[in-house]
Amino acid sequence: MPLAASLAAAGEDWPQFRGSARDGLSPAAGLLRAWPEGGPEVLWRVEACQGYAGPAVHGGRVVFNDYDTEAGEWLVRCLALADGGELWRFAEKRRIRPNHGITRTVPALDGERVFALDPKCVLHCLDAGSGQERWRRNLVEDYGTRIPAWYNGQCPLIEDGRVLIAPAGQALVVALDKQGGQELWRTPNPAGWLMSHASLMPAELGGVKQYLYCVLQGVLGVSAADGALLWFFPFKFNVAVAPSALAVDGERVFVTAGYDAGSAMIRVRREEDAFVPELVFQLSTNEWNSEVHTPILYDGHLFAVGKKRRGLFTCLDLDGGIRWTSEGRASFGLGGYILADGMFFVLDGDTGTLRLVQAGTSGYVELASAQILSGNDVWAPPALVDGRLLMRDMGQLVCVSVAAPKEAGGE
Repeated sequence: MPLAASLAAAGEDWPQFRGSARDGLSPAAGLLRAWPEGGPEVLWRVEACQGYAGPAVHGGRVVFNDYDTEAGEWLVRCLALADGGELWRFAEKRRIRPNHGITRTVPALDGERVFALDPKCVLHCLDAGSGQERWRRNLVEDYGTRIPAWYNGQCPLIEDGRVLIAPAGQALVVALDKQGGQELWRTPNPAGWLMSHASLMPAELGGVKQYLYCVLQGVLGVSAADGALLWFFPFKFNVAVAPSALAVDGERVFVTAGYDAGSAMIRVRREEDAFVPELVFQLSTNEWNSEVHTPILYDGHLFAVGKKRRGLFTCLDLDGGIRWTSEGRASFGLGGYILADGMFFVLDGDTGTLRLVQAGTSGYVELASAQILSGNDVWAPPALVDGRLLMRDMGQLVCVSVAAPKEAGGE
């Protein structure tokens, strides 16, 4: 099939961190519920630098952040989903030493543009067809951002003709025009809160569209209309916060982090023109927390790899009760996961084993497992498009086929 045809043939996309809706759910259907001996078919592999930068996919193009250690160049690479062939790469001389990995963020794609935030907090807008840079925003120079320990871990958010980012310097959150990068609005930051590794998350609380963000001092919501700070709830995240805040309904927000932060459910009530946040419950690290990944909300429950006891995959109810864990069956370190077609694809962050787990609230049911990657900090979030599952470890990006064979005579 010609390249142009293969790109146009792509169906559902995974255009940014956690997918189109930033919820970790793929619309894919017709996936395998068991794998042949040796695991799902590996379609292609490409080398990648040490890091946790997961891919985004749009229109048959796979885009991810990378680094060329020998050349000393930060990269954005675009590959063909069909065969892993490189379509283009953006390269910029940048000295970035390994600091528990180098890359750790997912780009955002809209079909025409690629938005990539590099480890030292420069936001690049690239042409999706050629990789040429259209505009950039240096958050350190433009907003006084302080580069976080272990480099930037925030993923850009694209929505409604704009790209959103949290510099957390002179401006807490900014909305930029996608076309030219002009600032549309900003959220003031009088307290001088610093950038965290969490990403902005869309939510609608009390009927008002807003964006959630976590700083070390707590969690907050800003107006999607004009960036006004709507509410703030103090919560001690300690050293770092990587998981993003998650709206579980029209009032409640769940937060979790490592470094003894634990977890909490917060209710954000709207009282006329004001929002009033209050604590619903809190879990200590001895009860449950996640260090790296944002939980997935499914069937009125939260599913995630917990930090406690070697990374058990866990189902929690919305009152903080643990319904089940994978204890005695499997542990996952700090591995990533995704939900599609009623199944979780969960990576073992220590070994690179991929496990297929039935999505349900009654217990841990493993459907299949296979050694796909070589292990060693397999923390990047996976992506799933057109029956192709994309995963990476500290040395390679791999694409495997998880689609069920089509019946004879079918489309």
